[in-house]
Amino acid sequence: MDMHILQALKSDAHKANFVGIAAINLSSRDELIAQLCEISNTGRLQPGLRALTDYVGASHYLLARADLVQEAGLDFVVSSDWPFDLVTNLAHAFVGGFARATELEKCMQLFKPHFALLPDTADAPDGASRQFCSLMFNIGRSRLVLMFLFDDGFILSQERLRDVGLLAAYFASFLQCGATKTDRDFELTDRELECLFWIAEGKTSDEIAMILGISRNTINNYITSVMRKTATKTRSEAIAFAVRNNLV
Repeated sequence: MDMHILQALKSDAHKANFVGIAAINLSSRDELIAQLCEISNTGRLQPGLRALTDYVGASHYLLARADLVQEAGLDFVVSSDWPFDLVTNLAHAFVGGFARATELEKCMQLFKPHFALLPDTADAPDGASRQFCSLMFNIGRSRLVLMFLFDDGFILSQERLRDVGLLAAYFASFLQCGATKTDRDFELTDRELECLFWIAEGKTSDEIAMILGISRNTINNYITSVMRKTATKTRSEAIAFAVRNNLV
């Protein structure tokens, strides 16, 4: 069994939570693929997430729409078996952290395991480490993140984490995870697309207002809506997002 202590955990404090327990009775990659193929035929998301969770040796999973975290509430959570109180505690920190990241940083995070600590106000399940692992991936224009909790002291495998990142994206894509929500929440109006096109052309709000024959404040409202829907913070990030998703 391939058991490598994750090199990304630099400090002794990090390493202390991921040593001492050997992974046993984990399924092979071929077994996982066979499981996912069988589960995908049923169209059920949760059994597939559980199979991925078991493969990497985690105890709990949470799948979220990272491109919707700027919205209020917990609507960005797709599926989770984390305790509800823990999800609500994590939501604020997750939203804040994602909002501070630039578009380039978000792209660099794709398929790369990221480790963070649960908020001090959050109670981890009995026996679970306070560190959690997240893997981000894209499905079309949707950006999702799969987060895991592990038993305290569990030894992680980089190879298994890479497998899960790729297979989670494939499995969720096959099920079109969150597709309905994407159509409702992400779709830009014709006016918003027009404004996005013109800011990509380097036009200012005043210039776009002249071109479209509407007020500058209305243009700014459209652009603000574009950035909200695309989870971007600046016009430059919105342009980068538009180019990457063939919107302009």
